[in-house]
Amino acid sequence: MRGHVPGLASPHELGPSLPSLYREDDFTQRFTAAFDEVLAPIHTSLDNLAAYVDPWLAPDDFVDWLSEWVGAVTDATWDSDRRRASVAYAAELYRLRGTSRGLAAQVELVTGGTVEIVENGASTWTLNPSEPMPGTPEPNLVVRVTIADPKSLDMGRLDRLVAAAKPAHVPHTIEVLPAGKAPKT
Repeated sequence: MRGHVPGLASPHELGPSLPSLYREDDFTQRFTAAFDEVLAPIHTSLDNLAAYVDPWLAPDDFVDWLSEWVGAVTDATWDSDRRRASVAYAAELYRLRGTSRGLAAQVELVTGGTVEIVENGASTWTLNPSEPMPGTPEPNLVVRVTIADPKSLDMGRLDRLVAAAKPAHVPHTIEVLPAGKAPKT
């Protein structure tokens, strides 16, 4: 996975582990030193494997590979911290998939804005059976995103994300508001 790193010392040199006859031979030591130079990045990667699979510690190029490995949603235009967060929270987002909290978390991660989910349903209880039921009979979902620059959002991508993360039978609308503007009620 890692390439050649000039000057990287091997933590497991081959020359000193040879029988004494070869340890004293200059040609053999130079020959095995070439292998040490090639194998040093591999040994270093294996010795630090725990850091490579931790998205907060892994090198940037390895985070992209990790995102594919865990099925995280990332974008090449995102900064490093945002890509790392997407990978770190991928399992949690999959656990919350299909819930309003999970939808809000996914949209917030993708847009970088503040997200409010408005559903028409509700649950309640009462001692009076003649009280009306909460919500409306038709399902509806409004995803309200507040972001500094609304024009920077790819609305098609956002719509596909919401459609994939919500229950299939519930129609949705997306409202994008500039930061500082009060939402419609």
